[in-house]
Order: sequence, then C-alpha cells, then structure tokens
Amino acid sequence: MSEPVKNFKGILATLDRANVDTDQIIPKQFLKSIKRTGFGESLFFDWRYDEAGKDNPEFELNAERFKGASILITRNNFGCGSSREHAVWAVDQYGFRAIVAPSQGEGENKIQAFADIFKNNCAKNSIITIELTEAEVEEIFQMVGRYEGLEATVDLEEQRLILHLPEEMAFHFDIDPAVKKNIIHGLDDIGLTLQKETDIEAFELKHNTQIAPSNVS
Repeated sequence: MSEPVKNFKGILATLDRANVDTDQIIPKQFLKSIKRTGFGESLFFDWRYDEAGKDNPEFELNAERFKGASILITRNNFGCGSSREHAVWAVDQYGFRAIVAPSQGEGENKIQAFADIFKNNCAKNSIITIELTEAEVEEIFQMVGRYEGLEATVDLEEQRLILHLPEEMAFHFDIDPAVKKNIIHGLDDIGLTLQKETDIEAFELKHNTQIAPSNVS
C-alpha cells in the first residue's frame, strides 16, 4: 500500500534535456542490489557527480535553488531505454513526486512525453506523470528561471498543475482514471489484490474442498 495522494505542494526543478533514458536515470552498476531502497543517492549519477565523487556544479539539479524539489520539469521521451523499475525507485527516493514533460508532434510523428514502461512503473509507485504541450512546458521553464524557489501544487482530483506566481498560472492535465483512483486511494498492485481478499478466500476454500483426498480404508 502507498500513501494516498490527492494534492501536494512542492518546489519545481528543471532538467532541460530530452530523451533521458533509464541508464542515465540510474546507471546499470546500481542494479545489483536486491533491496528496493537506497537508490535516491544514485539518481542521475553520471551527471550529478564528478570523478572525485563530489557534486558536479554544472549539473542543473545540484543548484542550491532546487534543493528539496519534488516536482521535476523536463523534456520529451523521459524514461526511454530499458524497462528497469529501479529508475522509478531512484526518482521517488530522491524526493520527486511528480514529473512534467511535453509530447511533441502529432500522429505517427508524435514523440511521447514519457516512455510507456517508465510511465506505467511510475503509476505503480504513485509518481504522477503530467503530460503537457511543448508551449506549456516551455512557459513553466521560463517561470522557474525567473522566480527562484518557485512552488506549484499538483491537484490530482482537479487534474491541475498550479504555479504559485504573483498571479497564479494553472495547467490542466489528463490522467488515466484507474491510475488517478489508485494514487488518490494509495492502492498499488498488492492493495488492489487485497480488495478481493474475501473472494480469494472463498475461492481457495472451495478449491481446497474439491481437491481434498478421499479417505482410503
């Protein structure tokens, strides 16, 4: 079970890069762990640290103004590459609760905002993926650059991203109704299964009765 999320407020941070793949999000050397914890420190490892293991001052997210950010603004096709769920764990454990990215183009030429598997893994881990237009995301980039420490509210019930500027700016986003329901109620795959616990127990009781061995005299 996850924590229910209806809305939350957080600092916006920008990562002005397209086609960020899962090996950039969490490099392969960190996939050896059999635990599901401890990945936050390795998020964007190759960009985030220099050869001495110190914070790379050239990497956007190391900027002091982005410390404690929980809403990531980035470019299209975020999370492409391999299907490793560790990438989502790293994003979550770093502290990001929502990712905003734009799609580009239309029809057969459309470039998605998020890779499908990454997006599905985010939904299973209660990370909200928000797809907006290129123009909308560009506007957010401009506002974050202009206002240090800019905060926004993700209102999942109303499906709005609200930037807390001197004059508030809001963006509507679409989300799969089932994903929205699960995040609002804090339901992961295990939680969804447990909702059917009574039916499962009834089935097991009937099944076990049917296959019980007969007494042999």
